[in-house]
Amino acid sequence: MVGIGSFEELTVEASDGQKLRFFINGEELEDLSGKKNKSFYLNDHDDDESFYWEISDVEIGKGFHWDRKENQRFKGGLMLKYNEGKILVINYIPIELYLRSVISSEMNAGCSIELLKAHAVISRSWALNQINKVPLTQKPVITDSETITWYDNGVHKLFDVCADDHCQRYQGVTRAVNPNVKAAIEETYGEILVYHNEICDTRFSKCCGGASELFETCWQDNHYDYLEKIDDFSENFTEDLTVEENAVKFIKSSPRAYCNTSDKKLLSKILNSYDNEYSDFYRWKVFYTFEELSEIVKEKSGEDYGKILDLIPLQRGTSGRIFRLKIVGEKRTKIVGKELEIRRLLSKTHLYSSAFTIEKNSDGFFLYGAGWGHGVGLCQIGAAVMAEQGFNYVDILKHYYKGAELLKCYYED
Repeated sequence: MVGIGSFEELTVEASDGQKLRFFINGEELEDLSGKKNKSFYLNDHDDDESFYWEISDVEIGKGFHWDRKENQRFKGGLMLKYNEGKILVINYIPIELYLRSVISSEMNAGCSIELLKAHAVISRSWALNQINKVPLTQKPVITDSETITWYDNGVHKLFDVCADDHCQRYQGVTRAVNPNVKAAIEETYGEILVYHNEICDTRFSKCCGGASELFETCWQDNHYDYLEKIDDFSENFTEDLTVEENAVKFIKSSPRAYCNTSDKKLLSKILNSYDNEYSDFYRWKVFYTFEELSEIVKEKSGEDYGKILDLIPLQRGTSGRIFRLKIVGEKRTKIVGKELEIRRLLSKTHLYSSAFTIEKNSDGFFLYGAGWGHGVGLCQIGAAVMAEQGFNYVDILKHYYKGAELLKCYYED
């Protein structure tokens, strides 16, 4: 079950010409015929391969810099439920069909077949891991002097995974038209990564920035051996990036790495259109005046720090990503973390990553950064470059998930 989104009003159009509209009426849904209910189910039409449901104005990239709305088409059945004053849409779909959309939404469907196969395996593994995992019990730390929190799949109660970057991008069948996508799914049918007979939590991000991060830097304090730090290099970078001076040196340089590419032709081949609006994946910089940053932090945190005077990294992970940061203001000083909370507070949307170094002058703050995303597990751009260099999908998976084994957990009927 995939949560597509919540709507105040909903228009659904079927490929056979049906057009349905739903509204909130009290604590129920109402359709154009006047029928009212807490939920409606729109059938899946499994006997018709050409059938789909199209939903208007689905939000993607929610809260990120590529946030936008688009019309999307979905196979399978749709459950519409009244939930917290809105219409929640849940897509019921078999996992192998779900994967066709995921790997086309996460990456350009026209990229290397070996990259698509690697992504099929990790997207399948991650989804099955989330469906079957026991919820972790560690709670965030929220006090007057410290906020250490994270954002994970445990927040979903009414469906297994959501359709956006919080889980895996799932944008219906709109982009899943390239025959390579179908081939990648079929050639890896039922294949997952396991470690000590457990399905791996195969996280991935857009660009690690040259070194991968540990799970516990970003989410709960659980360590997974197959998500150890890896150097995304042809040769290893041996410096300990948890040490501040090493991290600064690393971030301010541009060492050789699989994901260190500005080849526009390659990036356009592997990334979807909205990701291709940007090019500074490996190294980037932003500047804030004192006033700009103070306003952003106030808006995003809901707390008035006054003028922000300093940003002090307290702890970094294995990729140089900060997961404990001290924000010093005229009115308030507070320690914040983990990595996504830091990124959320320091940008109107989300900062590209928390692997950054800070330089302050009389006008404000320069943040020099490395990578896009949390950096845990597979680096999508690094994996794409590996595929272009001739590595197969098994090589790619072995590189990013150390010690994990490839297992076929089910077969086609």
